[in-house]
Amino acid sequence: MDVLTIARWQYAIITVYHFFFVPITLGMTIFIALTESRYVKTGDETYKRMAKFWGHLLIINFAIGVATGIVQEFQFGMNWSEYSRMVGDIFGAPLAIEALLAFFLESVFIGVWVFGWTRLSPKAHLRAAWLVAIGSNLSAIWILVANSWMQEPVGYVMNAKTGFANMNDFFAVATNPHVLLQFPHVFTAGLATAGFFVMGISAWHLLRKKPETQDFFTRSFSRGAKFAAVGAILVALIGHTQAQHMVETQPMKMAAAEALWQTADPAGLSIFSTIDEKNQKNGMDIRIPGALSFLTHNKFSGKVEGMKELQARYDKKFGPGDYIPPVWITFWSFRIMVGLGGIMILLALIAWLKSRKETLTSSPFFLKIMFWSMLMPTIAISLGWIMTEVGRQPWLVFGLMKTQDGVSKAVSPGVAMFGFVTYLLVYTVLIFFYLFLMRKYAITDPPLANADSAGK
Repeated sequence: MDVLTIARWQYAIITVYHFFFVPITLGMTIFIALTESRYVKTGDETYKRMAKFWGHLLIINFAIGVATGIVQEFQFGMNWSEYSRMVGDIFGAPLAIEALLAFFLESVFIGVWVFGWTRLSPKAHLRAAWLVAIGSNLSAIWILVANSWMQEPVGYVMNAKTGFANMNDFFAVATNPHVLLQFPHVFTAGLATAGFFVMGISAWHLLRKKPETQDFFTRSFSRGAKFAAVGAILVALIGHTQAQHMVETQPMKMAAAEALWQTADPAGLSIFSTIDEKNQKNGMDIRIPGALSFLTHNKFSGKVEGMKELQARYDKKFGPGDYIPPVWITFWSFRIMVGLGGIMILLALIAWLKSRKETLTSSPFFLKIMFWSMLMPTIAISLGWIMTEVGRQPWLVFGLMKTQDGVSKAVSPGVAMFGFVTYLLVYTVLIFFYLFLMRKYAITDPPLANADSAGK
């Protein structure tokens, strides 16, 4: 394999692996802060015990997330130095702000939260919990600002002498229309992920039918159900708005996500298509008439451009080239993501109703479903990111820099492969310890009502 192929595989695998931990962190910090707020307001010790129990799992997730996240930025100087050289003036700014402001805020106060249970007043400790939640989500905002610039570059000028992109409007970069939709989508996905995570672990404990933990995990399950339902529904609503914006800014991505080769008016939404990328056509093609037009224009009529017409337009605008992304990957990652999202909404609403009617322990089959369902948000979110990044190809920065032009010129295939294999081995070890620690603490009974130390 050449350097470009190795670099793309390495970045894809490491990015998806890192993002396994991000939504749980984003959602769980909010979940824990709200739970501890409930404790401070009511004085109910169960909420304090909840904050401690779920906090142990958050800390493990946070630690692995940090370890894998650091590698993300190193990659830009290793395998993607041409990209860093050309757009580093813009791309580096939000990453620097994320590290110096948001990450430091998050990491400092998570330490205060862990060790401050017996050293701070309840209200002061609660402030630390909320600062962790704010820091985590601020961190996500700045990372998404950087990614959004790759999707929709704004606030820059090209330097005629160097050929590099220079920032000329920081406010435009920070308020990129893409990030104004992307962050709410990621934030609500984090809520849904946290909700299903809490319900999954709680379901396992409820299946044990251990009397001393039934109340704790019934209440945890109920709170998780509310989180999951609100998050999953909002993800779908925001995703609809995102899709409409994507049609305006990256129409090729939407066309690929729908395997739409020819422009149509009205355009049907694909339920199932067999895709022949080589001949640029579909075999079996089952579509809901007018549904894609509705998704795009909020009405059952309206033109949606196909890939062939967009290819011709991009040829004139950007010069000769292949501007159609890998259709099969884009199409099916989008399909599975949306399908899982619909199932998540249904399960979350059923879980909410069952927890309100207090019928959880009488439904062991449903609890088993909810245990395994905690994997669904992570799978759906990962597929969403795959669709977002693969659907942008062949662009590294849309309309400005192609992926093939961003790879490092000084790195040989042997060096690139050595780094790739090394990262895979290290990450395999990390995932082993992550699963070991998560299992250890997830199956442990919650702290006793009279436990007053952070370590219990």
